[in-house]
Amino acid sequence: MTATVADAELVTAVQFAEARERIRGAVLHTPLVRLPSVTDAVAYLKAESLQPIGSFKLRGAFNAVAQLSEAQRQRGVITYSSGNHGQGVAYAARALGVKAVIVMPGNAPSNKLESTAALGAEVVKVGPSSEERRIRAEELAARHGYAIVPPYNDEHIIAGQGTTGLEILDQLPGVETVLVPVGGGGLISGISVALKLSKPSVKIIGVEPELAADAQASLRAGHIVEFSAEQVTQTLADGLRTQSIGAINFEHIRTYVDDIITVKESEIEQALRALGGQAETIAEPSGATAVAGFLFHADELPRTKINVAVISGGNIDPQLLAEMRSK
Repeated sequence: MTATVADAELVTAVQFAEARERIRGAVLHTPLVRLPSVTDAVAYLKAESLQPIGSFKLRGAFNAVAQLSEAQRQRGVITYSSGNHGQGVAYAARALGVKAVIVMPGNAPSNKLESTAALGAEVVKVGPSSEERRIRAEELAARHGYAIVPPYNDEHIIAGQGTTGLEILDQLPGVETVLVPVGGGGLISGISVALKLSKPSVKIIGVEPELAADAQASLRAGHIVEFSAEQVTQTLADGLRTQSIGAINFEHIRTYVDDIITVKESEIEQALRALGGQAETIAEPSGATAVAGFLFHADELPRTKINVAVISGGNIDPQLLAEMRSK
């Protein structure tokens, strides 16, 4: 099944710079942590798991909510999320004095449901389908006048997420390849454009679970390919269970992303265990996916020596973390 690609303007260098200033003070400048390696290829981990909400999603959410008009803020905001984006919107809304409603799947990890509610948001639970979340959010927005803050298919979101790429280049000017996990496509859209506009030679590689490889299928087909909810919910990486990438994201991806590779569930689990050994690199399954790509798929990656893999989130369920450590 395919979705229609809308005409989309690519985010500009000016928008990234403005987003960086807009979110300054609300978002952390996260560190690069070197991953031990026995080869000539060096990998640094961009630890977005250390953000106040444990995920890069705060960048785009804060950038989007901060640009709402006073009238929109008075009515409140709504979004649909499997967890981390919802927390980002809830955090930004609380900081800016705005009511937030978050539509989440009832089978989301309990720690993400609880953390979102703890940030003061009203949580509305629906089924596992990402489309079901979107439709319910749009219904509530129409009924109550809430402003919708999309999780990825939005220029403000992309600009905010792209500040991650600007930081990587500041911290490691010699970077040659950046590996980014792909769900709806907001993070890789932002990072790829922000980096390529400044350093066209850098390679951007997306990494997806084999069970939710809709972005790879879309890049190969030249149009957006949609996967079923039954298919994508099989992956352990709950943050990457999106059924299709956004139309705006697809335009950015096919223009600036060099390739998208996939990883097995067992490889994600091995990456989780490798990262769980030190507090600053603890990752949730989605956050470990790009690292799994670096660790187990060197033959599919550019032959570069200075690489960065983004740990997109660290909100792992405590029980799952304990299980990973015990294996």
